[in-house]
Amino acid sequence: MSEYTDKELLEMFREQDFKEFAFKKIIKKYQERLYWHIRKIVIIHEDSDDILQNTFIKVWKGLDHFREDSKLYTWLYRIATNESLTFLKQKRKRQYVPFIDVETQLINKLESDEYFNGDQIQKKLQKAILKLPEKQRLVFNMKYFEEMKYEDMSEILDTSIGALKASFHHAVKKIEKYLKEN
Repeated sequence: MSEYTDKELLEMFREQDFKEFAFKKIIKKYQERLYWHIRKIVIIHEDSDDILQNTFIKVWKGLDHFREDSKLYTWLYRIATNESLTFLKQKRKRQYVPFIDVETQLINKLESDEYFNGDQIQKKLQKAILKLPEKQRLVFNMKYFEEMKYEDMSEILDTSIGALKASFHHAVKKIEKYLKEN
């Protein structure tokens, strides 16, 4: 089976006869990467699945209007990121808890997560990452785990490359400090 390029998938999506076929191929191509991106933000498997589904619903509704000013995958990541952040904001409002308490809850979930199969070092790293401010956590995950280029991150997060580099640097320093102290 040959892999379709994003450009080919977008062209097929615009043809009514191939719309669903192309969309299924887009899902197949990006769902695992997007799932793990979302999972690193919200931690909980079930929440990640729900957010991924919401992401693809938004993609389906918006793909006809996608102007290709950016790459397809950066557009998808931006939607997934926004959906994840919106979910966390709504969770904070529903539970009337400050950001710090939500992070503590996520750490507790990480401790009891049956889907987390990492060792103690990985768990310690994840705890350190969860201690970061939201933006630094996003930038760190995208750069460290997904090896994303700053240019693409800039498009997704609508932030300058310089600010992203600074956020990543600060995140690394905070993680190093946490790992040494714990």
